Amino acid sequence: MNPSPIDIVAVEAQGPFQLRLQFDDHTEQVIDFYPFLSRSRHPDLRIWLDPARFADYRLEHGELIWGDYELCFPMSDLYHNTIDHFKPRVAVA
Repeated sequence: MNPSPIDIVAVEAQGPFQLRLQFDDHTEQVIDFYPFLSRSRHPDLRIWLDPARFADYRLEHGELIWGDYELCFPMSDLYHNTIDHFKPRVAVA
């Protein structure tokens, strides 16, 4: 038996790059997208550091997206607030 998919039912801006997401199981997360975006070196991701562009998100079929799926995140990462998978480099002596 497969678990039911989770959908986002509401989004509210909390700061320039912070969004409060409410899921259909009543779970809520406030996610700060700035660390993820600011660490990216890819120009297609760095364009979303423009606050006006970032604020142009939408909910579509229970998913949070920007543009034509130019920026989107796995539902599991949003639900668990784990979008920032950055691991610091360990210096090797």
